[in-house]
Amino acid sequence: MTETSPATRADKRGVMTRFLDGVEWLGNLLPHPVTLFAILAGLMILASGLFGGLLEVAVEDPRPEGASGRAADGMIRAVSLMNEDGFRRIFTSLTTNFTSFAPLGVVLVAMLGVGVAEKSGLLSAAVRSIVLGANRHTVTVAVVFAGVLSNTASEMGYVVLVPLAGAVFYALGRHPLAGMAAAFAGTSGGYSANLLIGTIDPLLAGITTEAAQLIDPAYVVSAPANWYFMVISTFMITIVGSLVTIFIVEPKLGPYDSSRADPAVLDKNMMQPVSGTEKKGLAWAGIATLAVFAAMAWTLMPEIDLASWLPGWGALRNPDTGSIFQQAPFFTGFVTWIFLFFLIVGFAYGRAAGTMKNDRDVIDGMASAISTLGLYIVLVFFAAQFVAFFGWSNLGAITAVTGAQFLQDTGLTGPAIFVGFILMCCFVNLMLGSASAQWAVTAPIFVPMLMLVGYSPEVIQAAYRIGDSSTNIITPMMSYFGLILAWMTRYDKKLGIGTVIAMMLPYSIFFLVTWVALFFLWTFGLGLPVGPGSPTFYEMPGG
Repeated sequence: MTETSPATRADKRGVMTRFLDGVEWLGNLLPHPVTLFAILAGLMILASGLFGGLLEVAVEDPRPEGASGRAADGMIRAVSLMNEDGFRRIFTSLTTNFTSFAPLGVVLVAMLGVGVAEKSGLLSAAVRSIVLGANRHTVTVAVVFAGVLSNTASEMGYVVLVPLAGAVFYALGRHPLAGMAAAFAGTSGGYSANLLIGTIDPLLAGITTEAAQLIDPAYVVSAPANWYFMVISTFMITIVGSLVTIFIVEPKLGPYDSSRADPAVLDKNMMQPVSGTEKKGLAWAGIATLAVFAAMAWTLMPEIDLASWLPGWGALRNPDTGSIFQQAPFFTGFVTWIFLFFLIVGFAYGRAAGTMKNDRDVIDGMASAISTLGLYIVLVFFAAQFVAFFGWSNLGAITAVTGAQFLQDTGLTGPAIFVGFILMCCFVNLMLGSASAQWAVTAPIFVPMLMLVGYSPEVIQAAYRIGDSSTNIITPMMSYFGLILAWMTRYDKKLGIGTVIAMMLPYSIFFLVTWVALFFLWTFGLGLPVGPGSPTFYEMPGG
């Protein structure tokens, strides 16, 4: 019997797998993520001194005069942190950078509720009732699809679905990191796809409207302007994400070695059938779920005054416009619903199943959940400093404006210009993780520019969202990247950033290629609108 040499075995590996191995190897040469963010924060201070203090880099601000954040002289200047003012700002803001880092509060509040559901046994029973006997490929599709839909509920995908997907895959004897990667891909990579209108839609539409009105003061972009394209994109992302998980990510990860996991995350009873007591608990949890959903509906119904001391119907609509989506407290404070849902449903299950009897059990569940977030909290402290320093330096905004100007200087006018536009958005998104922040800076350049060559603001916005979403999953600048890393290290204590990026890179590549192809086929090949009342082309009034 002959033994296959390592070189021969390597040759039998696919090109994609070998490429991803290289990415993983290079990425894992980086230090621990906490150390990496500390180093990046220090390097950002040095970079700000170079570009802001020594070179005094500045670009013209494309936003209209009077816009929020626009300087009086209309310039965006690199700001040095290597001077007395910078030192004072860093010294006095170290704490507030940490405490005001948006994902931190969201995660802590949500985990208080999730901890109750986990401690009561609800999550284990629910996962087993779903996955036992389920088809492995069907579960993969369901995870990616649920990730896409979770965008409507804001942070729910990152806080709840990603760790739950890891538990589901582990229960099925599959690699838990593959499940978490699939959920992360659907949630963040598919951020601009959905069957429903979410909180980001009216926000982007408002920015696009302001940019369009630089050319046509009467132009208005509505919240569902990209809805048709979002719906078809939902199925595309689900199919592509599932195929990448099954044929690329999971084979590359190989068999799961549970010895590298935190023992607390491995539930030995995960493959046990659901008992009669657990079924009783699930029944009561279902009743509690209906009660929570009824309360949610109550807060969105048209407002009816009942009593001065009692919130009426529609209490969580926008109090000024009555809108359900645009700046509505229902969605801006959705983490409260996540907390209440898991608290109420988890306790209802626990009481019925006999695993929770009083408030002490609830408190123990909350405390246990928070105790698992130690690494995440440490990582967030340094990540928050880096993000704050980067924002103060204005280097992200300057990069965005410079890239936009470069694309404008190419002189392209046909549909091919959207390829360059989308790729530029992908690149900028690696540094500006916020969709609204990136669009606020680049929309005043690209929307008027592309309107003048005949394309509607709605189509321009749809193209932007492709670039913004595709690279979300491979950039540490994405605000929830640290949380995803913390979730994954529970199943692999030696996990590095390189492993995460290598897992997510195939999703990013295939999402980008297929999404761009779908955009051109939908918009220019079939001539279909990207949303209700959304034209593809634009003509100047009187033109």
